[in-house]
Amino acid sequence: MVKGKGKAPKGSKASSDEQSTSKIIKEWSTWAVKKAKVITHYGFIPLVIIIGMNSEPKPHLYQLLSPV
Repeated sequence: MVKGKGKAPKGSKASSDEQSTSKIIKEWSTWAVKKAKVITHYGFIPLVIIIGMNSEPKPHLYQLLSPV
């Protein structure tokens, strides 16, 4: 059976629960994506520096940060 768009008929408790569950999932996923964007934004450069510091030969921090 294919459900149509729109409001559920009155007295339909299951549809109401499904709508509230989908709304909670949508809100949670939106929150998670926003947090992931912030973490990626502020964490990418430090991650690259840490990976560079752990490579061979071991460079000094000023060598990693200098443009030359």
